[in-house]
Amino acid sequence: MTLLVAAASDPSELGGIVGFAAGLMTSIGEWGVGVFTLLETVFPPIPSEVILPLAGFLAQQGDLNFVLVVITSILGGYLGALLLYALGAGLGLDRSIRLLSKLPLVDREDFEKAADWFGRHGRAAVFFGRLIPGIRSLISLPAGAARMNLLQFSIFTLAGSAIWNTLLISLGSALGTQYKLVDQYSSYLNYAVIAAIIAVVVWLVIRRIRKGRDASRV
Repeated sequence: MTLLVAAASDPSELGGIVGFAAGLMTSIGEWGVGVFTLLETVFPPIPSEVILPLAGFLAQQGDLNFVLVVITSILGGYLGALLLYALGAGLGLDRSIRLLSKLPLVDREDFEKAADWFGRHGRAAVFFGRLIPGIRSLISLPAGAARMNLLQFSIFTLAGSAIWNTLLISLGSALGTQYKLVDQYSSYLNYAVIAAIIAVVVWLVIRRIRKGRDASRV
């Protein structure tokens, strides 16, 4: 119990990626958050659901500036997205997937899922994909392969990343020293976001069906 109390007051004492991330962010500062979000975007196994709330916790403790943490996290995520976009545009989707699927802990199916999401939803997938676990980090690849307009890609990427990053950073800040609960609550956040998107999609489908019926009656 004493160890848990100590860890709660000083997250850098934790081992693994959480302890490493806390040490890096406190030593480098807010730019350390940007580095992690860049890496998380390019290398999905790095969990933003842990890194960003931890950054919010450190900001709440006064070790980091909250506003700068949000800005650098968005910038890091955007730069990572640009890297994947450029890779998709330069190599094409199939070659890019073959290359990236060779990375450890990266599954080819994840890239194919992102490509399918982009194929079904088009440009809007870049925005909504930033809010979907398993799609968030990979949606840039099919967008680049499809040569999506770079300005639109940038706007949708920055907007989606801003929402997701701000939510997780704020969650970590709100939880304070109880940041070890973040992983549990971030999973609920994932479910809530997915449910909200499904609700919007269902509403759009119902509205289209109703319009079709009204048009057929005229």
